[in-house]
Amino acid sequence: MDTSLHTIAVVGLGTMGTGIAEVLARAGHEVVGVDVSAAAVRRAVAALEASTARAVERGRITGEERRATLARFRASGDLTTAAGADLVIEVVSESYEAKQRVFRELDAIVRPTAILATGTNALSVTRLAAESARPERVLGMHFFHPAPAMKLVEVVSSVLTAPAVVEAVTALARELGKEPVAVGDRPGFVADGLLFGYLNQAAAMYESRYASREDIDAAMRLGCGLPMGPLALLDLIGVDTARTVLEAMHSASHDRLHAPSPILRQLSDAGLTGRKAGRGFYTYAAADTAEVVADSLTPQPVAPQGMGRQVRSVGIAGSGTMASGIAEVFAKAGYEVVLAARSARKAEDARSRIAASLARSVDKGRITAEAGARTLARIVTADALDAFAEADLVLEAVAEDLEVKRELFAALDKVCRPGAVLATTTSSLPVVACARATARPQDVIGLHFFNPAPAMKLVEVVRTVLTSDDVHATGRAVIATLKKHPVDCTDRAGFVVNALLFPYLNNAVKMVGEHYASPDDIDAAMRLGGGYPMGPFELLDTVGLDVSLAIEKALHREFRDPGLAPAPLLEHLVAAGCLGRKTGRGFREYARR
Repeated sequence: MDTSLHTIAVVGLGTMGTGIAEVLARAGHEVVGVDVSAAAVRRAVAALEASTARAVERGRITGEERRATLARFRASGDLTTAAGADLVIEVVSESYEAKQRVFRELDAIVRPTAILATGTNALSVTRLAAESARPERVLGMHFFHPAPAMKLVEVVSSVLTAPAVVEAVTALARELGKEPVAVGDRPGFVADGLLFGYLNQAAAMYESRYASREDIDAAMRLGCGLPMGPLALLDLIGVDTARTVLEAMHSASHDRLHAPSPILRQLSDAGLTGRKAGRGFYTYAAADTAEVVADSLTPQPVAPQGMGRQVRSVGIAGSGTMASGIAEVFAKAGYEVVLAARSARKAEDARSRIAASLARSVDKGRITAEAGARTLARIVTADALDAFAEADLVLEAVAEDLEVKRELFAALDKVCRPGAVLATTTSSLPVVACARATARPQDVIGLHFFNPAPAMKLVEVVRTVLTSDDVHATGRAVIATLKKHPVDCTDRAGFVVNALLFPYLNNAVKMVGEHYASPDDIDAAMRLGGGYPMGPFELLDTVGLDVSLAIEKALHREFRDPGLAPAPLLEHLVAAGCLGRKTGRGFREYARR
């Protein structure tokens, strides 16, 4: 079977098609770009000229390479110009009718040896192949936006695809400098199969008015290190495209997590499809621009109302990594800190951990030695909760166990002065349950820091139905003094970040449990295709599989959604004691320390 790929046609010259054409032409291939719209053809030529000019300005290619790239690209409104292509990649609108029409026409135009690739990210490659005259030469080749920058290409084979065709397209992807990942034919494949469920949940969270669009996006950027928040990403992808992908996924899986949120239909039906329309979840300066402008939903500045209650001294209950990190953060900001643990030794161990952290900051030039010494001097240790008697704010960072926390809050209620703010750092337990262990539930709030606390900018400020206005104001104001970003959320499982993050992680585990893809391929797909700093299995092993399972169970209990039930494979690994890096084995094996 001839599988040499010299001349390549790209059918559909939207943003994605034009980007794919640029990648191919810059790699030395003769490229024919085809679109029935004359305006699209003109835009593609102009976009290629502008993109290659920017590449020259930034030193990525030479002027001679630019001229050669432009010479290798021919744009046309006539599909017959693809007749001599060895490979045709269609990137037309995401509908069976449009893609089937292109494939039927190509069957009558291209040579019998040509390979036909669909750029779909939601539709069945098998169905498209079965209706072609050459099903063995049809497969999926799913690039990610923007194609010149994103490294991932999902190579999607159906049961009809010839192995030699898969090998040829995989080799081409590597030649283009991409990372090909072989996947089977299911809606969303790997990256979008995980990504769009997460985006859908974010849209539903916004629609329910649980949090503002700005807070949801800030939470996921600052709490997870993502390059974009989910609602901004939906606007970039296109709200209508997201709706189409989710409908295809839901049709195949019947998972409620993939049932498109009604707001996606409302926006797309109204023509508010995101950046390309100039308005979606956000409003933009013009269509096809990234500049966000103020609209009626933009938070308006409010007059300062003070801090609520005055906070000068802070008590930290706990001695682990999170407790010591939070103590360091408060001390750096100038607060007097009392760190109390179950024993004097544990408290001193925590202080030693803080001293080591400050020393590393001095070595890296982040702070001066004098500033490090002053910070450490503001921290005193104790082995009893009585040390919190005069603290203005007491924050617990003990084990993520509700009974342990309730017992601690009952004890704090007895020793802390009237008017002191009591806070929990829980990531998944109900804050109100901690509050009701006291006789002053109005004084209790959630302040969920992220690990490592000195580095992570996000803090979720969790208000219960009993939290007073001045305590909420105090929590937000104190977090601002720490140079952190406060995000408001109410008291429900997962708050913002974990409620969006852990279903995504759970779905990744389900993919492995169903033998659809390996942890390595899924991690590569999300790092290279989604721009995530870590793949889901890297993150699960780092967080700890036991912690992850506990959060999944909390989400499932709260929302009663079958799609949130913990993946069986996750439960099996935890039962076997494979908890991730801390035990030396999770989804991968690690060298024991």
